[in-house]
Amino acid sequence: MVAARGLGMDMRGYFAIGIERPSKVGNIGNLIRTAHGFGAAYVFSILARLEPGELAHQSHADTARSARSVPYFEYTALDQLALPKGCQLVGVEITDEAIDLPSFHHPLNAAYIMGGERMSLSAETCARCDHLIRIPTRFSLNVATAGAIVMYDRLLARGRYAPRPLRAGGPVEPEPPHVHGGPRLRKPLKP
Repeated sequence: MVAARGLGMDMRGYFAIGIERPSKVGNIGNLIRTAHGFGAAYVFSILARLEPGELAHQSHADTARSARSVPYFEYTALDQLALPKGCQLVGVEITDEAIDLPSFHHPLNAAYIMGGERMSLSAETCARCDHLIRIPTRFSLNVATAGAIVMYDRLLARGRYAPRPLRAGGPVEPEPPHVHGGPRLRKPLKP
């Protein structure tokens, strides 16, 4: 099956994606569905300004029933966000300090966070991030669209795909086969 190629089965690591201060339930629902498609471990929000149960009513537009497959966590404060050991927080923000997305090396384990609609990431969140990245566009994008671009870039960067050809068209060579090597020992075995 071509659609599943590169989505977790031959990629190492994991990622999560979230929004700080979202106010539109449709953007969270769209992000959950897109995260499901790209193989996210979970989706989260911080300080969501939604009515109780509002997200549950979005299921009619989600034919993949993504909310049943991708956990969604809601935090009422940034300090509640507990990331797994070894997971790096990556902020998506338009700032001079941010790395352009096409030049960013995605961490093996990452949680990406974006600002809500009409909002930037808070200074507190930016300070907590291990990295800040930006999508090089002329203006700010819809938060769910920005999330999809970040997840697609991660797939391209961390997935196992044949190199792009120099001319227009598809790959001229197949994807290189994965070779399983022997164990790597950090310390020599004792006799």
